[in-house]
Amino acid sequence: MQRRRNKWVAFAAWLGIWLCLLAALALLMLVPGWILPLLLAPLVAWLAATRIGRQTWSATEVAIATIPQRLGSSSVVVVGIAGVVGVLVALLAMAAGFAATLQQSGSDDTAIVLRAGAQTELNSVLDHDTVTLVSQLPMVRHTQAGQPIASSELVVVAALPKRSTGLDANVEVRGVGERAWDLRPKLRLIAGRKFSPGLRELIVGKRALEQFAGVGIGSTLKLNGQDWRIVGEFEAGDANDSDLWGDFEVVGPAYRRGSSATSVTVRLTDASAFESFRAALATDPRIKVDVKTTRDYFNEQSAQLTKLINGLGTAIGLIMGIGAVFGALNSMYAAVAARTREIATLRAVGFRALPVIVSVMLETMLLATLGGAIGAAIAWLLFNNYTASTLGANFTQIVFAFQVTPELLWRGLKWALAIGLLGGLFPALRAARMSVTDGLREL
Repeated sequence: MQRRRNKWVAFAAWLGIWLCLLAALALLMLVPGWILPLLLAPLVAWLAATRIGRQTWSATEVAIATIPQRLGSSSVVVVGIAGVVGVLVALLAMAAGFAATLQQSGSDDTAIVLRAGAQTELNSVLDHDTVTLVSQLPMVRHTQAGQPIASSELVVVAALPKRSTGLDANVEVRGVGERAWDLRPKLRLIAGRKFSPGLRELIVGKRALEQFAGVGIGSTLKLNGQDWRIVGEFEAGDANDSDLWGDFEVVGPAYRRGSSATSVTVRLTDASAFESFRAALATDPRIKVDVKTTRDYFNEQSAQLTKLINGLGTAIGLIMGIGAVFGALNSMYAAVAARTREIATLRAVGFRALPVIVSVMLETMLLATLGGAIGAAIAWLLFNNYTASTLGANFTQIVFAFQVTPELLWRGLKWALAIGLLGGLFPALRAARMSVTDGLREL
């Protein structure tokens, strides 16, 4: 009966440990970064103000002082966690950079109109009459000269060699109307000049110029069997930087599209006019179109790939994290074994189990924090503003810069602390349960 009761007590103890561990992990992963100092304050106060806390700090100081003697095993913890954090932050920075590039391309007071059912500009077609009807709605803002701020736009795809590989990749060629500049006030010409209406001239986005060969100012491109001259470079700070722009009236006939457009983008009188604009289009029997704010449109374009990259990064982080946890477990078990006599001596002179547990945990968490900081620093140094490109919704290359944000750095550090928590708890419990008699026999 007693044995059975002991088994239930042991089971309840292990269950309690796992529940506390899971609760601590959940709290750690959910807590915002600014709360961390608030969580550390009670620990620091306990270490300084109580007898058991001072014993814990004394044991921790001894453990830290012996790390140089265990440099190899301690390095396993640091390097393993640094690798996990570095890879995780880099992948999440890629997703953040891609999403930010597309999301910066839209606003709430501009709307894009596509053929009904079309998800992207590339599979949308609007005839000239539809474009005219959309542009003449009263919700569309007008210039001082009384012209509607609306741009018929045609998106086509061209294959150009990438600078990095020499292999062809798709680039977006966008034919735009005269009012395209009014729709995108952040866009500015940084070199050369604008294309001339009626001529086969193009201007190239800053990011496209960095990624593709043969698109410098003065270059001539062969597109759809015709020669086009690059006359300028522009910067918009968004997805348009990956495009080449030309005159809508020239791009359409060159690609045998006549006067049709893939979309028409308009600037509304204000953001609140969007619902009225959408209702007017929905109730007009002459046209069948879908309309979204440009912010919503580009958010949707980025959502799927961003979710994929985030999921991939988390999965890779979990796999690497499991390896790092086992590495931390082995290292800390080895550290406890190497400190058998030291821990037994502490217990013999009156140290309780709690200071021993907390001291081993603090050592592990300090190593984990060091590893997390190193991994985050490497990710920031190597990947912050690193330029890459990937296929967007129009099957063209979108060039973007990785964004290693403070939020991602904090997320990486939380992963490091979680790995340290998992890797240090069980060795700490083993150290606390160590027999003083057996430990002292090692002397």
